[in-house]
Amino acid sequence: DARVRGQTGVVSERRGSYPFIDFRLLNDTTLSGEIGTKKKVKRLLSFQRYFHASRLLRGIVPQASLYLLDEDYLGQARHMLSKVGMWDFDIFLFDRLTNGNSLVTLLCHLFNVHGLIHHFQLDMVTLHRFFVMVQEDYHSQNPYHNAVHAADVTQAMHCYLREPKLANFLTPSDIMLGLLAAAAHDVDHPGVNQPFLIKTKHHLASLYQNVSVLENHHWRSTIGMLRESRLLAHLPKEVTQDIEQQLGSLILATDINRQNEFLIRLKSHLDNQDLRLEDAQDRHFMLQIALKCADICNPCRVWDLSKQWSERVCEEFYRQGDLEQKFELEISPLCNQQKDTVPSIQIGFMTYIVEPLFERWAQFTGNTPLSENMLNHLRRNKAKWRSLLHKQHSSSRSNDHSGQVTGSQEQTLNEEETP
Repeated sequence: DARVRGQTGVVSERRGSYPFIDFRLLNDTTLSGEIGTKKKVKRLLSFQRYFHASRLLRGIVPQASLYLLDEDYLGQARHMLSKVGMWDFDIFLFDRLTNGNSLVTLLCHLFNVHGLIHHFQLDMVTLHRFFVMVQEDYHSQNPYHNAVHAADVTQAMHCYLREPKLANFLTPSDIMLGLLAAAAHDVDHPGVNQPFLIKTKHHLASLYQNVSVLENHHWRSTIGMLRESRLLAHLPKEVTQDIEQQLGSLILATDINRQNEFLIRLKSHLDNQDLRLEDAQDRHFMLQIALKCADICNPCRVWDLSKQWSERVCEEFYRQGDLEQKFELEISPLCNQQKDTVPSIQIGFMTYIVEPLFERWAQFTGNTPLSENMLNHLRRNKAKWRSLLHKQHSSSRSNDHSGQVTGSQEQTLNEEETP
């Protein structure tokens, strides 16, 4: 696993805010030798951590990992954490209040709330260091797959872990695994999808034989950071090995290509009423389902939050499309800004991916207030996107007929919210 990380491509910003992917292997023998002698690396480094380490070796002081906030902001952040189990939790506001430190702050709070620090006898300094490693391994330049998304998924996972049908059976290990998997499920995401890595012959695609390429990388990166931090070094070896494997199983479940596999299995369990949550295997399966829900729950949030996430993920798609166009590659589905509009992308995503999963989740939970709330938001948000799509089509037809956009149509096109 460690061998993988030293050969990972680099994401850097060029041409404005658009990312440029450099797929040359990071195989400078001089630098790698310097790293080997000056720092005993237990995992080779990811896109960002490679440069972080090389800056250290050149004597350049990086930005401090401690995020200093004034008392006003700290007070507001603490107040928000008191409502961390509410579905309308605004992760964007929380990220601003914590000065971009939302994932670390949230994880420290949740590990304390769930009693995990005491139960597993975790060292707080080591725990915080590990959380910082995870947060910093996300790419802040990604519009969507960044540490704020990880924090959002973690907060959603916390809400799902409190659902009575599940909470009554969960062990401390289950809870820790659920939170860790949520926090690290997209770590070191390069901002492009698996088909892009495959068609550009990226080494990760070859390494994982074109199967769950990103998810395997997220998992292996997480294991590398766990080992480097020595967070679990005091636990028996068989316990840490089990944690690593279960983390892999959870993170790999987020591969959208496996959606039908999990839906069919969940439907079978629900139809046969044969889920036995006393059984560790069935609990683990429902943790996989919970993580899948948390990962794609954006359309089930309140409109203001859901819309922001929708625009961010589409912006990331469009950036990939621009890269593909630049290198004369076939533009991937959903990545053509001229053809794939945000409303059309979101309607398709909600219809074919989100709705089937959350309807089954609601069936599992027994239609709890949270499940009903999520489905209600999902339906309302879908209706709003349909309204926006209709307005776009109407404006387009009018433009075709008149050859120009009228003032009222221009106002419609520029509207950020539906009535």
